[in-house]
Amino acid sequence: MPAANILKPNLTCPDLDACSVNDVALRTGQIMPARQGRKDPPTLSPSLPRPRGQLTAAAARSGIALRAYDAIETLDTEWRSFEERADLTVFQSFDWLVNWQRHIGRARGTVPAIVIGSEPEGNILFILPLAVYTTGPVRRLRWLGSQLCDYNGPVLARHFPAWTSTHHFRSAWHDVIELLRRDALFHFDVIDLAKMPESIGEQRNPFMDFRLRAHPSGAYLASLGRDWETFYAGKRSAATRKRERRQLRQLAEHGEVRFRNVESTQEIERTLTTLFQQKSDAFARMGVDDAFARPGQREFFLAVAKDPAMSNIVHVSRLDVGNEMAATSIGLKHRGCYYLILSSYTPGTLSRFGPGRAQLNELMGHAIRQGIHEFDFTVGDEPYKRDWSDRELMLHDHLTAVTLRGWLFVAMLTTFRRIKRGIKQSPLLWRGFSRARALAGVLNSR
Repeated sequence: MPAANILKPNLTCPDLDACSVNDVALRTGQIMPARQGRKDPPTLSPSLPRPRGQLTAAAARSGIALRAYDAIETLDTEWRSFEERADLTVFQSFDWLVNWQRHIGRARGTVPAIVIGSEPEGNILFILPLAVYTTGPVRRLRWLGSQLCDYNGPVLARHFPAWTSTHHFRSAWHDVIELLRRDALFHFDVIDLAKMPESIGEQRNPFMDFRLRAHPSGAYLASLGRDWETFYAGKRSAATRKRERRQLRQLAEHGEVRFRNVESTQEIERTLTTLFQQKSDAFARMGVDDAFARPGQREFFLAVAKDPAMSNIVHVSRLDVGNEMAATSIGLKHRGCYYLILSSYTPGTLSRFGPGRAQLNELMGHAIRQGIHEFDFTVGDEPYKRDWSDRELMLHDHLTAVTLRGWLFVAMLTTFRRIKRGIKQSPLLWRGFSRARALAGVLNSR
């Protein structure tokens, strides 16, 4: 059997028992005769050369009409309109992703591969914000903006569960992959869909029916009460609250302590510039690569924080002690949930008195006063997140190859992620690894 046919099982449905006759034909490379009395479903038409941004259309076997785009900007009006009445995470909002592609993706050569699926009547059922990334010789189909999205997944119409079924969506996904592979611009070796939550809004994530692996890290959420003092007392012992009050008094000895919601463009830029430096210093102490040294990273966060279209979502704040920014943060507010994206604190003398902890307390109090009912610490297994949270969010990855080059890449990536998860899920191993990494960072700086 030709090598191309051997690799096709990963291109179609993951489980043979769930495949249709046409799926089996695609797996084996055989031409299957049409059943008696049955009209063949429409197939994907060959793609033609097209200018950048123009869609590729298909009449899919699943009955869902598909359109693929390689430029997110062309979807401005349609995406925004659908977003208002759809289920999604804040990281799949149009403004977040268009800024990511503009400041990071384009510089890295990332090609958007956004697929819109609609009912025959034209109503949108889903938007799949996908993209093709290049890693050395390997091209991966991933979620657009995946690295800076704590949660990845589709944007789903609220009536999506009533319209489709598990088998129906798997068939539609088969059509999506076939559609993208017909266009050379979207060529890829690996499908790598990471950090997918089990739910999208109020409905189950349809990708949970695929073959999945546990993501190396989890995420943690706290259910907020109606007032800060009650919530705080329920999460912190009397001794801990007493110690934190003492630390606040010690901070006040160095200047007036003020929690500030930062709104002006000038102050946003000044606050985030400090945050970036604080994070860079922290990365150096931890012995990890500086994320803010990567092209476009700082520009992206500055862009979303100053974007008028995101003014009701992005929240920049800081804790000032006198004239010093003792702690800084940026978060997102979306549909009753506060997402803590980045936070840091000064590494100087004030760090001994817990300015980062004081800032976090003020942030949760702020969220409660805003009527927000959930605080999401987002991805990461830091112990303090578990202390505050009452719910852990499990995340999942779907990883499969469609070419021989992709198989080799998947084998290495699977091993790496399995080891990474094993270390992160063991407190003893994680502490040992973190200490060794920090020591290596100190030695390297010297």
